[in-house]
Amino acid sequence: MQIHIVNPADTLFSIANTYNTSITAIVDANELEAPDSLVIGQALVIPILGQFYFVQPGDSLYTIANQFGISYQELAQINNIPIESILSVGQRLYIPSLQKSPITSYAYIEPFGETVSETLENAAAKNSPYLTYLALFSYQVNRDGTLNEPPMGNLRQIADRNNTALTMVVTNLEEGGFSDELAHIILTVRAVQNTLLDNIVNTAIAGDFRDVHFDFEFLLSEDREAYNTFLRRVKERLSQENILLSTALAPKTSATQAGQWYEAHDYAAHGEIVDFVVLMTYEWGYSYGPAMAVSPINEVRRVIEYAVSVIPTNKILMGQNLYGYDWTLPFVEGGPAARAVSPQQAIEIAWENNAEIKYDTTAQAPFFIYTDDEGLQHEVWFEDARSIQAKFDLIREFNLLGIAYWKLGLAFPQNWLLLNDQFTITKIE
Repeated sequence: MQIHIVNPADTLFSIANTYNTSITAIVDANELEAPDSLVIGQALVIPILGQFYFVQPGDSLYTIANQFGISYQELAQINNIPIESILSVGQRLYIPSLQKSPITSYAYIEPFGETVSETLENAAAKNSPYLTYLALFSYQVNRDGTLNEPPMGNLRQIADRNNTALTMVVTNLEEGGFSDELAHIILTVRAVQNTLLDNIVNTAIAGDFRDVHFDFEFLLSEDREAYNTFLRRVKERLSQENILLSTALAPKTSATQAGQWYEAHDYAAHGEIVDFVVLMTYEWGYSYGPAMAVSPINEVRRVIEYAVSVIPTNKILMGQNLYGYDWTLPFVEGGPAARAVSPQQAIEIAWENNAEIKYDTTAQAPFFIYTDDEGLQHEVWFEDARSIQAKFDLIREFNLLGIAYWKLGLAFPQNWLLLNDQFTITKIE
């Protein structure tokens, strides 16, 4: 796959000619709604075998080959040029596809109400071929240890058709928010815990869930050891049934990070107890906060650097958002929430408002600013092929188990194209 950034003079015809492909292939790959309405700064995925590289000032065969993990001799041979060639700026070189590496791909899906919407079922059907696990969010624990189940709809059948394992996500959500009081009861009252464990095991067996995932958040700091002890009990029960255990972890950069979202999440203990963890490496930019990248790579890197120091790399899934936000400016503390948008919607908004897309190289994320019909200024941060490629490179750099997406339902076709192009998706036998 090739990533191309749209320039002012570009047309789909000229882009297709540049990469020896067709307009139809580009339109289909990027699911372009208005093929004649490209946005300056927009990232396009070009569906070709391998990719092309255009020589930059200071490049040599050696530096380019190092960048793409091949030998300079092979690069010269593939492009039919002498090894001692002096490259010219703008010269096009072909880079072959690299060998795919295995990856565990995990995605949450969150049905609301009594049924699973057609949108969510379509998203599950479309993306399950690229998933190891489809995580049903969520089974909410009651104060007596019973469970409130989410609707299942056709998700099990969709998962089965695509050889995708189902995950049972268990949360301490209560009345729309994570409850420290509910969690404290679960973690400290033995009778409630016994009831809950029986219900979890019975539900997991009946539903053929291959993994039980605990997303317990906003815990009291004093419940840290109680949570660890509880997870050990859960692991013992689930292991008897050959069911995996995983947890979601707040994005910490040290063991002593302060704050109720962080203190009870013991990275080292989870790394020892559970089969794998999901790092919630997103929501730096969030709906009630100031405009910024949702998962800036510099911040994500800091979390991963700490995580790999205390958790085996083959137990770590890096969290990744499938959405962005549209903030109305100026940001006011306690003001209205930013609107969640898919990467596809973000491009449409930029086109409708004649906004040029910029790219923040520190955060490795695209953004743009526009003014709406009422004269209000907006700032939009989202994901594109460049930002997700940067995350894939991070997974390779740290040799992580894989990636976990929050959450299915908002369209981001470029992600799945690049994921499938670069990785072999592990499937559970």
